[in-house]
Amino acid sequence: MAKPTPEELVGWARTFMDAVPHNRALGIELVALEPGVATMRLPYRLELVGNPDSGVIHGGPITAVLDACSGAAVFSALRRPVPIATLDLRVDYMRPATPELPIITRAECYKLTGHVAFTRAVAYHDDPEQPIATSSGTFMIATPGGDG
Repeated sequence: MAKPTPEELVGWARTFMDAVPHNRALGIELVALEPGVATMRLPYRLELVGNPDSGVIHGGPITAVLDACSGAAVFSALRRPVPIATLDLRVDYMRPATPELPIITRAECYKLTGHVAFTRAVAYHDDPEQPIATSSGTFMIATPGGDG
């Protein structure tokens, strides 16, 4: 099967985003997509704040956007859309997010096997060299006609 077109990739990613109600509830936005790489944005919202005294976004939404962005990177690396599932996502928090600023995530699917995809991602404000958090993940790739 031929590699998907950029339009197909964006369609797959939008379908993926729409299929996950939690992504919609958090307001996660797809910013850019290319084969094996995705960029997303998590807008700052008061309901995402973990500590009202500091105004810092809670780690849960940051983990969710890292997971969503990593999943989109996996989808964009596939030759055709098949179900995927997060097997493992390790997140390292480097520093608190700055209140009132959106969080940008960029994820790369750096290895794709027949059944598992491997990702790395970074969450930041303006500079990926100044990360808020980083992640590494593994995703199950469903096989045609299989159960998983």
